[in-house]
Amino acid sequence: MQRLWSIFSQTVAICLAIIFIVATLRPAWVNQFLTKMPIIAHTQPTAMVKIQDPSDGKANLTTTIITSYAGAVELATPSVVNIYTTKKIESPFKSLPDVPSLRPFINEQHNLQKLNEPTDLGSGVIATSDGYILTNYHVVEAADSIEVALYDGRKFEGRLIGSDPDTDLAVLKIQAEELKPIAYNENEKLNVGDVVLAIGNPFGVGQTTTMGIISALGRSGLGINTYENFIQTDAAINPGNSGGALINVNGNLIGINTAIYAEDEAGGSLGIGFATPAGTALKIMQEIIDTGHVTRGWIGLEPQELTTDIAKAFELKETRGVIIASIVPNSPAEKAQLAVGDIILELDNKPIISVSQLMNEVSDLKPDTQLSLKILRSGQEQMMTITLGKREES
Repeated sequence: MQRLWSIFSQTVAICLAIIFIVATLRPAWVNQFLTKMPIIAHTQPTAMVKIQDPSDGKANLTTTIITSYAGAVELATPSVVNIYTTKKIESPFKSLPDVPSLRPFINEQHNLQKLNEPTDLGSGVIATSDGYILTNYHVVEAADSIEVALYDGRKFEGRLIGSDPDTDLAVLKIQAEELKPIAYNENEKLNVGDVVLAIGNPFGVGQTTTMGIISALGRSGLGINTYENFIQTDAAINPGNSGGALINVNGNLIGINTAIYAEDEAGGSLGIGFATPAGTALKIMQEIIDTGHVTRGWIGLEPQELTTDIAKAFELKETRGVIIASIVPNSPAEKAQLAVGDIILELDNKPIISVSQLMNEVSDLKPDTQLSLKILRSGQEQMMTITLGKREES
């Protein structure tokens, strides 16, 4: 047995030596051998494209192009739901007698009755197997009753668990069996240029999937929400897609479709859509489930972007940080002796570059959290300590 093992190890050593010599002296031979190797089957339909190796102009290299995302769509679509809401409107004219002079008011009553019918307003995402659903706050904001339609045609009454208007998110609950929660991988990194798919029910035509790429990350300052950190995509997001899923090519949730850029209120997709990152949405959902609301830290000041004109007026060499425009009386900022005109440079050793970043950093923290601030006052940098308060709910 020992002799056989010795022969095997010597053979492997000789083969490795030959491969090393060939790869060093004739690398083109290795390239030709690799291009002739059998291709392992992919889980998605692919096309093989040969390109010429620029090193010697002779050898062909093979690359793989994905030609279908059916696997990702099949994985995610059962987790996307359609949401119907009803708003009850009482007519002040419902008891009027049918006389000619009052018929215009009676017709108005009939028009109001139509508003009591279920309206197809948006989409949602099944987040847990026990029936918790993520959607947008504006989808269910004015609803007196909510109906959730599943991918397989089943319909259930939706109960509003809680909402967070500051991020335009809401959590619903349905009592149903055999629910499929959407997949989510918190370790997946997002990159500009990644292919993404948006799933929802645009214009009430039925569940629809559109494709695009991630156009930008960390979009803020749009005036859509109080706290903004959007994924921007050119995947078509139309009215009715709100609350639906933005997924990657693996079928994993990466965002909740929230808003689009449109030239008017009735406009459709112009290739600029925004989604709330899945990590943020799921964190807020869990807090709403646990406590019924979202608790955020509060610093108690009004920050303002540091423009080049302001920097020039303060004789600053660079436009770094945000300037304090006003301070709320009795706030943590006042107690920490911050002053109007101070420029916040760092928050817990993190450089501050915009108002939205400062607001997001503070909102992610809990009340009573103690932070260090680096500020610029009268041309001198100073370190200060502040204890966060509790932000009042919207």
